Amino acid sequence: MYGLIGAMSVEVEALMDQLTDRQEKRIGMDVFVSGKLFGKDAVLSVCGPGKINAALCTQSMILHYQPEWILNLGVAGAGDATVTIGDMVVATAAVQHDMDTSPIGDPVGLVSKINLVEIPCDAALREKLVKAASAVAGVKVHEGIIATGDQFINSGEKRSRIHQLFHAKAVEMEGGAVAHACYAHGVPCGVLRSISDQADGQSGMDYPTFTKLAASHSQQVVENLLRGV
Repeated sequence: MYGLIGAMSVEVEALMDQLTDRQEKRIGMDVFVSGKLFGKDAVLSVCGPGKINAALCTQSMILHYQPEWILNLGVAGAGDATVTIGDMVVATAAVQHDMDTSPIGDPVGLVSKINLVEIPCDAALREKLVKAASAVAGVKVHEGIIATGDQFINSGEKRSRIHQLFHAKAVEMEGGAVAHACYAHGVPCGVLRSISDQADGQSGMDYPTFTKLAASHSQQVVENLLRGV
C-alpha cells in the first residue's frame, strides 16, 4: 500500500475521486480514505496546513496502514528566481527553515532528536517521481531542497534568506514534517511540489489564481507514477 498526503482538499480531491473500493476511517481529527488508485492499493488523507498537522497525520497513517512509502504532494512557493509558477520540484531532502537553536551553537535548521538539517527523501522514489513529472507536458522539473515552516512566505526578503541558508527550490508548510515523521519510523518518503506562487510580495495574488492549476499538475504526476509512465 502507498500513502498520499496533501495539506488541502484541492491537492488530493481529484485522486480521491479516482479511488475504487473506498473505505474511510477517522483517526483523531484526520480522515483516511483507502482503496484502489490506478490499480494500486493506496490510502489518502488531507492533513491540514502546518507542520504539526502534517506530522500527526503521517504518524497515524504509518501506524494504522503501514504504507510502503508516503508521498507528500501539493503546491508551494518558489524557492528562488529560477523556479517559476507551473514548475515542479521533487525533493532531494526536506528542511525545517523555522527550526533554530543556533543561539546554543547548532546550525540553523537542525532538528533535535534526529540531529539532521536535511531530512533525506528516498532516492528510488525520487527517481520515479522525476520521470513521472517529466511526462507532464509543458512542465519544467527541478530537483532540490524543499524548505518547510509554519509560515506562508510572502516576502522576497524571507525567500532569499531561506534560499541562502538551505539552497531551497521551494518553500511550503508540510513536507519537512512528513519527512521527519517518516524518517523517525523508517518509512521511505517523497515530497513533490507544484509551484503556485513566487513566494514574494505578489504571492497573495498569485496563490489563489494558480493553486488549482498547480494542484492538477501534482495529481497528474501521481497518476503517471502509479501507472508506471
